[in-house]
Amino acid sequence: MSGQSARTDWTAYATSYDLLSDHNPAYRALMEDFERFVGSIERPEVVYDIGGGTGNYTRIAARAFPDSRVRLVEPDSGMIARAKEKMSDLPNVGYDQRPLEQVAATEEADLVVCVHALYTMPDQEERLRDLARLLRAGGILYLVDIGRYLDLKDWRGYLFRQVAAKEGLLGALRIFWRGREITRANTEIGRSQQAGTYWTYEAGALARKAREAGLEVLRQDIVYRGYSDLVVCRKS
Repeated sequence: MSGQSARTDWTAYATSYDLLSDHNPAYRALMEDFERFVGSIERPEVVYDIGGGTGNYTRIAARAFPDSRVRLVEPDSGMIARAKEKMSDLPNVGYDQRPLEQVAATEEADLVVCVHALYTMPDQEERLRDLARLLRAGGILYLVDIGRYLDLKDWRGYLFRQVAAKEGLLGALRIFWRGREITRANTEIGRSQQAGTYWTYEAGALARKAREAGLEVLRQDIVYRGYSDLVVCRKS
């Protein structure tokens, strides 16, 4: 999830981040798309999950491919500690607490995953080239990235309606209180977007940026309620 930023406190965010997967249908839809994706490809020998946060996508890949070597790359200590707790039963997962730009491809990957992390990294277009660098020839990049400014009022209303429909008003209030670090972090993310620290771009532009990084785009979609681009790419 995290890049290197002085603005967003990712360690504090880690304590409540997984409420997203439990109570945000838009986030669950992303995870379900990834589950379908890994079910449609041949078994990769080596998988990197870059900026993988608490390991939601790492865990999907590790369970889908128990004989593969899956490596979670995440610079934030709080995020990676939570990931290790969640995946203590998965012996095929390794951990690398470094930012992407410091990662050497000791093994070129058959699959690189990067979900909602690239936009937080410094020099994002150079980091996109780093993602390509980690792939072997013919390897696949599964990339989802937030490109539009976060409208916090829109997200609060959407999430509250979704949670209240399932948990009732009091249940929704309790969940929102538990997830208050998410609100703080998203406020900081919005400020970083406005300041230009985190990149933003028009819908559909990520595919063009991937091509400029030397990747062949196999699929492109607009996801996460229109806020994110999804591209699946292949390295020639």
